[in-house]
Amino acid sequence: MTSASPGLFITFEGGEGVGKSTNISFCADWLRARGIEVIVTREPGGTPIAETIREKLLKAHHPEAMDPLAELLLMFAARSQHIQNLIRPALARGCWVLCDRFTDSTIAYQGFGRQLPLQQISTLKALVQQDLEPHCTFLLEAPLAVGMGRARGRTDAAGEAVDRFEQEQLDFFERVQQGFDWLAQQESRIRRIDAARPLASVQQQLLAELQTLGAL
Repeated sequence: MTSASPGLFITFEGGEGVGKSTNISFCADWLRARGIEVIVTREPGGTPIAETIREKLLKAHHPEAMDPLAELLLMFAARSQHIQNLIRPALARGCWVLCDRFTDSTIAYQGFGRQLPLQQISTLKALVQQDLEPHCTFLLEAPLAVGMGRARGRTDAAGEAVDRFEQEQLDFFERVQQGFDWLAQQESRIRRIDAARPLASVQQQLLAELQTLGAL
């Protein structure tokens, strides 16, 4: 069936190695099979300019240390491009947008992980997002040891270098995890998903949640 309702903005959040990409693809395929137009995108990234920023933020290993505030500003610069040139137009035409990370990750990684003031992030969020918020956020959760092991295995299998965040120490990721937990307690749109369970069980929970979002 084809939904006549406005587009929905659904974000997928979580730490390293929790299976966001795999589960976004699964949800997108399930929705498309029901006649719903879906765009899968990611942050930072999603448009040519935002993808350029992503490359400099994540993959490029600079001899110069990146200042945490500069990192935060680049995240929101990429987000501004993404919102204006992809997310808002897609939602306006009734498309469902499934996004791998959004501002919750900024709060968790730059706010809690980098320990930047949350008020700075709130100010930038209001400037860049204005009235835009995800309709629903799936927070995939797994113990750090499980997630980090999966992330390292994925990187090794692909023959890629670890990105700047994957190089951080354990205490950084513990703070990130605390940030996501704090957000889940603050935001009713966040649905917690136990990503440590077998994949089939995770996907059954995601489908049950998706079915609450529209006439599916």
